[in-house]
Amino acid sequence: MRVALFCHSIISDWNHGNAHFLRGVATELLARGHEVRVFEPRDSWSLANLTAEYGEQPISNFQAAFPQLNPLRYDLHTLDLDDALDGAALVMVHEWNAPELVARIGCHRLRNGRYRLLFHDTHHRSVTERDAMGRYDLSGYDGVLAFGEVIREIYQSRGWSRRVWTWHEAADTRIFRPLPQQAQGDLVWIGNWGDEERTAELNEFLLEPVRRLGIRARVHGVRYPQAAVQELTAAGLEYAGWIANYEVPRVFSGFRATVHIPRRPYVQALPGIPTIRVFEALACGIPLVSAPWEDAEALFTSGRDYLTAGNGTEMERSLRSLLADADQRAALAKHGLETILARHTCAHRVDELFQILECLNN
Repeated sequence: MRVALFCHSIISDWNHGNAHFLRGVATELLARGHEVRVFEPRDSWSLANLTAEYGEQPISNFQAAFPQLNPLRYDLHTLDLDDALDGAALVMVHEWNAPELVARIGCHRLRNGRYRLLFHDTHHRSVTERDAMGRYDLSGYDGVLAFGEVIREIYQSRGWSRRVWTWHEAADTRIFRPLPQQAQGDLVWIGNWGDEERTAELNEFLLEPVRRLGIRARVHGVRYPQAAVQELTAAGLEYAGWIANYEVPRVFSGFRATVHIPRRPYVQALPGIPTIRVFEALACGIPLVSAPWEDAEALFTSGRDYLTAGNGTEMERSLRSLLADADQRAALAKHGLETILARHTCAHRVDELFQILECLNN
């Protein structure tokens, strides 16, 4: 089967976590013998920011890490959809695409009708930018893949699409897996600053616990203003900048624990949706302590897959206990990894995708 995937970028994960899951899904489809053509705009802001800071080397590194993925970079105004979609049986359009492109592909589907067309939403904009999301024309689409039940309900209640399926993100276990331990520090957190969406949470659940515990800690991520970097340094955290996502398992292998600090829109308005870092961290076998979020869809088992801290004091207490107890770390890592391998890999999501296609075809 020929699959066409339109995304903001699969090359760059600079402030673009959606690339993680899309790479894994595309890789899994290829491994099953399907043909996958990935399309991304030539002027994507993620890749532009990445190359502005690091030059062209990250592109070469991506090609070396994912030789099977060779995205076609297009210009929106010259993109020939007849050529791009020739022979496609399935077309998936991610929500970080220009509304014009989303509409054009929908019109193409209505005129041709020879492929299944799905819209893929993995963001909180359906809540935080309702008007912007409402401008997407999905009339030519067969349905929507939503990365949480609450998003599925929003699409249906607002009449944006008649058919919507919950399709959670997951870990690409070809990349995210336990590696031999290489002691470098106690705690690592990988995440971006986030436009003030979790500034208070970072202070409460990361900076202050690290400061009080006096442990060796590192932060990777982008869009940290100088004032934030100074705050990290003052709290005793090393700021190490951007890291390519496929290098994260190596980083996790050097630390004894990590934390999950979700952005405020997910906690307040979108219960049941963790960041993809939870899936990836557990797949790597690193013990995790999470700031509060409501696992409304029972994806995991709190206390066995990871620990939950209700406030900064509890985070400090949990980290102190975890870092001092190798048996507890091993038990959490084992159970978390088992949960990922049983339910939350990209292979599981591709199985679910084909079940959705079967429903559409019957």
